[in-house]
Amino acid sequence: MPATLTRITRFPLKSARGEDLAEGVVEPQGLAGDRRWMLVDAGGKAVTARQVPRLVLLHPVITATGLRVTAPGADRPLLVARPDGAEQVPVRVFSSSFTAAPAGPEADAWSSAALGVDVRLVHLDDPARRPTSPDFSEAGDRVSLADGYPLLIATEASLAALNDEVLAAAPTGRDPLPMDRFRPNVVVAGVPAWSEDDWRVVRIGEAVFRAVKGCARCVLTTVDPETGEKEREPLASLARIRRYDGKTWFGVNLVPDTPGAVVRLGDEVEVLEAAPPGAGPLRVPTRNAVAEAH
Repeated sequence: MPATLTRITRFPLKSARGEDLAEGVVEPQGLAGDRRWMLVDAGGKAVTARQVPRLVLLHPVITATGLRVTAPGADRPLLVARPDGAEQVPVRVFSSSFTAAPAGPEADAWSSAALGVDVRLVHLDDPARRPTSPDFSEAGDRVSLADGYPLLIATEASLAALNDEVLAAAPTGRDPLPMDRFRPNVVVAGVPAWSEDDWRVVRIGEAVFRAVKGCARCVLTTVDPETGEKEREPLASLARIRRYDGKTWFGVNLVPDTPGAVVRLGDEVEVLEAAPPGAGPLRVPTRNAVAEAH
């Protein structure tokens, strides 16, 4: 049975709930509509569910003119139009500094009330202005508001292997972890657990991607996407079975090489280039750097 694409997800608002798709257009900076909106603090720094777990409960949907967001307890949804980009403000995602367009006072007030902290909503009107880190990619590569790279891929078998470890170590009765904990854009079935570590070039349907770096996981994975509450898993189990270089790893970052291609549920997935089996997730910079790229 060939490997197949079983899930496509975009995240319109960084750190908020995802939107499952039947198909997605692959742009240079990621899936069309993925992570083009973001909440920032007064200094322009990205606000994510690492700091504000409740953010995972916000439910954004892309509309013809902008964005619609609902939140538990909010008396009305937020309807906001895409800014025209004439006004720009400085923003930052980890060490990456660039500019984005402010959504306006009404959007800021609604978002702040929904989360209980002061935030501002911004839109990346031109994702071509934010390059990926040169440590793991090429000079022309671009990314929207994702942490570091255009797409994240994960496999069903790796999640099943991780859940075997989670359930073996847990009291009777806990549920397996859903894939939503890891927020991948594309999910693949029909390959062995952890085989994605060794992928270097992969084709999904008509789209070709470079697998540029394994994904080191952080406390965001410990936030339950249904409740916003934190726990120890999956980092506790990943630390036992997937710890390299002082970090824990799940999933692989992708950079598109065929922008404009469309990926669809059921597409065949083919590994075009791979490292020797067991090489582990690509995590050593390809150029002179020592810190993880963001």
